[in-house]
Amino acid sequence: LSVLLSLLVPARPTRSPDCGGILTPSGLRYCKSRPRISHTTSGGGGAQIDSVKVVRLSLSLVPDSGLRLKISTDFGVTPAPSTTKKMRLSILANLQVEMNAEENLELVTSACKATVEERQSSAETRSTRETQRLTPWVSVCSEVSKLLLSPNELLISLTAQFPVTPSCQVQYQPLAVPVFSEQGITVSLQTTFQVAGVAIPLPVSPVPFSMPEPASPSPSHLILAFSEHFYTSLFSALETAGAFNMTIPTSLTTATLAQKITQQMGSLFQEDLPVLLQAVFRSSPRVVLEEDKAAMKLFLTVHIGEGSQAFQSFLSVNVDISAGLLLSIADTKMMISAAAIEDIELSLAASNVGPVPAALLEELFLPTIRKEVPAQMNVVLSEGVFLPHISSFTYNDVNIKIHKDYVSITCNLELQAKSA
Repeated sequence: LSVLLSLLVPARPTRSPDCGGILTPSGLRYCKSRPRISHTTSGGGGAQIDSVKVVRLSLSLVPDSGLRLKISTDFGVTPAPSTTKKMRLSILANLQVEMNAEENLELVTSACKATVEERQSSAETRSTRETQRLTPWVSVCSEVSKLLLSPNELLISLTAQFPVTPSCQVQYQPLAVPVFSEQGITVSLQTTFQVAGVAIPLPVSPVPFSMPEPASPSPSHLILAFSEHFYTSLFSALETAGAFNMTIPTSLTTATLAQKITQQMGSLFQEDLPVLLQAVFRSSPRVVLEEDKAAMKLFLTVHIGEGSQAFQSFLSVNVDISAGLLLSIADTKMMISAAAIEDIELSLAASNVGPVPAALLEELFLPTIRKEVPAQMNVVLSEGVFLPHISSFTYNDVNIKIHKDYVSITCNLELQAKSA
C-alpha cells in the first residue's frame, strides 16, 4: 500500500510529463510478511479479547475507481465467566484518491462494511451479525481510516527534494491522480530541478511523454519509464549548476607549444609555464536514446592557457563529442556513466597566437580531451540520481531496456528490515 502512495503527491498541471510509473497488480500483492499481533484488552460488557491474529490482508485494483481493501482477523473473546469464543472480523473497504485542502493527494475510505462471525463447533450453526450491532466493534470502520494515516504522511514526505550534487536537487511530482486499470496504477510524473534552491528553466520537450503500455501483464512489481527529455534535462541542470565545468591538466608547457605552433608565443610568456585546459559548455548537452543504446552529445569550448597563477587563455577550441552512456540501478538510484568517446571534432574558435591547423590541434589536445572529459564527468555522475521511491523500500531484480526515445525499468520491491 505504501508503495502505491509513494507515487501520489501534489500535482502541477502546467508542465508536460517526462517520466512515469506503473505499479502492477503483482506490486500491490507484494507483502514482506504477514502481521501477527497478540495482545489482551477489554471489550464491552466485561468481555476480554485474549488474542488477535490477522489471517488475510489484500489490496486489489478496481479499474477506473481505486482500490479494495480486505482484512480478516481471528480473535478470542472471553465473556466472563464463560469459556473463550473464537470470532472472525471481516472488513471490506473501498479506497479512493482525493485532493485535500492543502492540495496534497491522499488515500481515503469511500465505503466500508464490517461483519463479525462466531466460529462455533461444527455441530452448531455459525452466526453472522452486522458490526454495528456488536458493541465492541461499532467504530471498526473508523479504525480503517487510521490505517491510512501513516501512508498519507509518507505522501507528504515524498515532496522533498533529492540531492544530485551539493547544489543541485531533483523532485518528482505527478500531474494528476493515478489511472487505475487492469494493467495496474499508472501515474505520469514531471521532474523539477533546483540549483541553489531555485527551480531552473529547462529545454522544452518537442513531444509530450506518455507512459508506454506494457504489451503483456508484467510479473514485476513496478515499471518505470524515463523519456529522452528527462535525461537531457538532468544533464542541462548539472551544466547550469556548473558541475561539468572542467579544469584539465596537461603534460604540455608554453615552450613546447611555441615550438609546435609559433614563436609568437615567446613574446606572450617570458618563462616556460604549464599549460592547462578549461572546458565549458557553449550550449546545453543533449541525450539521444535509440534502441539498445544511449548516447550523450556535448558541445564544449576548451580554453587553452597557462595556469601558474591567474588563468590566461591564448587559444580556444570548439569540441563536439559523442559518447555512449551506461545505465544501471543501485538500491533506489539510477547510476549513469560515460563510456569511451565514439566521435570527436575539434575546430579553432579563437587564437592570440595566429592560425593553427586542425591536424595540429588534434595532435596536441585530442588525446587529453578524449581521456579527461569522460573521466571528469563520471566523477560528477558517480553519486547517481534518485529514482521516484518511498522510504523503507528498495528495488531489486532490475531489468533496464533502452528504447527509441525512452528507457524502461522493470523491478521488484523489497521492504528493508527496520534497524533495532
